Amino acid sequence: MIFGNAAWGLRETPLEKQFEITAGMGLKAIEIGIANAPMDIALNATDAELTDILKLSEEYGVKMLAAATGNDFTTGTEDIEKIKRVIDICKKLKIDNLRIFAGFTPLDKVTDEIFDTMINSLTSVCNYAKEKEVVPVIETHGAVDGYDDGVVHTASTTTDIKTLKKIMNLLPDNAKLCFDPSNLYAVGVKNPEIFFEEFKEKVAYAHFKDFKKLPSGHLKPSYCGDGDIDWNKILNTMKNFSGAALFEYENVEDVEDGLMKCYNYIKRLQNAIAMRNAECRMRNYGD
Repeated sequence: MIFGNAAWGLRETPLEKQFEITAGMGLKAIEIGIANAPMDIALNATDAELTDILKLSEEYGVKMLAAATGNDFTTGTEDIEKIKRVIDICKKLKIDNLRIFAGFTPLDKVTDEIFDTMINSLTSVCNYAKEKEVVPVIETHGAVDGYDDGVVHTASTTTDIKTLKKIMNLLPDNAKLCFDPSNLYAVGVKNPEIFFEEFKEKVAYAHFKDFKKLPSGHLKPSYCGDGDIDWNKILNTMKNFSGAALFEYENVEDVEDGLMKCYNYIKRLQNAIAMRNAECRMRNYGD
């Protein structure tokens, strides 16, 4: 598994600093934001500006593995042209994967008409992405309501396993997934690793973060290991995954510290799992 950093936690961090932080952690991969947050690459970025970004990637030795943008295809088709422009930028930046969303309408409010609009919009984007040799990557993400002390996630079309199966069966073959176990856990999926098992052939990469439950019942974004999610199960399920897991610590005020906590925690667990597996093999060999 390759490790890197995701875009959302770095949304208020200048682009060069994002590369610097990632390289300073000893990581070689990053997800770059495009037209979704304050420090993102703009839709009207010039070729000269994009060339400078490519130079930063080379200078810091950090590959732009993916880009991330914002959209909601459960509210209409308005975002299609935006996503096509983002795909064009990905092509120029030599970025293979573009993280998009299906939409944030709660599942129980998704009518047949809304679902059809979502599928048609995603299909249009997938077809355009195929022409440009960019992989469209749909994140497992629920609907979100924000509060003063945190957030509440509710089920959407991509956090319900039956609905997600239907979506992936209807979309062109080039559609892939960004597996985010914490987003799934936040909507009540107690064993998000089941999603990985079901869709592992479709998972392009993953987001790793956590949510801490507050006394109010709301969730506060946090670092891996600070919530109730069972990361041992997730890492064991993903042990043969050769793609990337990108750390998505979401709190901008201490993002460097939070990203490092994510990385250190996951690496400790990974090393412990490897040691246990080695001991098990030795015992079996002795028998």
